[in-house]
Amino acid sequence: MGRSRSRSRSPRKHHKSKHHKRSKSRERSERRSTSHSKTYKNVEKVKEKSSKSRKRSNSVSSTSSSDASVDLRSEKHLRKKSRLRKMDEVERLAEMERQRRQREAEQRLIEEETAKRIEELVKKRVEEELEKRKDEIEKEVTKRVEEAKRIMEKQMMEDLERRREKQREEEKRREEEEQRKQEMVERILEENQRKIEEAQRKLAEERLAMVEEQRKMDEERQRLRKEQEKRVKEEQKKILGKNNSRPKLSFSLKPVL
Repeated sequence: MGRSRSRSRSPRKHHKSKHHKRSKSRERSERRSTSHSKTYKNVEKVKEKSSKSRKRSNSVSSTSSSDASVDLRSEKHLRKKSRLRKMDEVERLAEMERQRRQREAEQRLIEEETAKRIEELVKKRVEEELEKRKDEIEKEVTKRVEEAKRIMEKQMMEDLERRREKQREEEKRREEEEQRKQEMVERILEENQRKIEEAQRKLAEERLAMVEEQRKMDEERQRLRKEQEKRVKEEQKKILGKNNSRPKLSFSLKPVL
């Protein structure tokens, strides 16, 4: 903390140095202006004296030559005065520009030094705070890591349970599909068996009908054969009754197919 107080006093030193430099520059400018003013006054006095002496010596001259001489001297005086004034103005502007640049340079140095010291103070303060809160930060980091770990484990368990549930649903769906297929196969087999049994029943009925028809045909043939035999016997009896002397004849009839 002692270092920070010593650093905080340094900007005031810069400020005093800056003020001192400005005072020196102002004094130099004032001395230069005073010197120019004195020179100008001396020149004026010399001019006045020379003018008075010339006036006294040339008092007998004509009015026209005296006026021309006065105009020439006045013009020279004005040119010299204008030149001196321009020189003073240029020097004044140059001095002002130099002072402005010097002030800007000093201001930049002060700002850079101030920013640097502020940055150092902030860095030091941050390091001190981090050192003070090191244990607290480590505990907070550990807490957050554990919390993130619990959340991750929970998410993993939920994901695993979802996958298991999906597998169970898929297995159930496959079983239901297999059951539907099995039932369909059984229905097809039952339908085929029913058709086979129906065909067999019809075939049996047709066979029975054929057997019955054959039986009826056999009975009809038997009946016809008996009737034929009966007629033959009756005819034989008639023949035998008319002519008893003739020998008996025997007839046999072949069954009609």
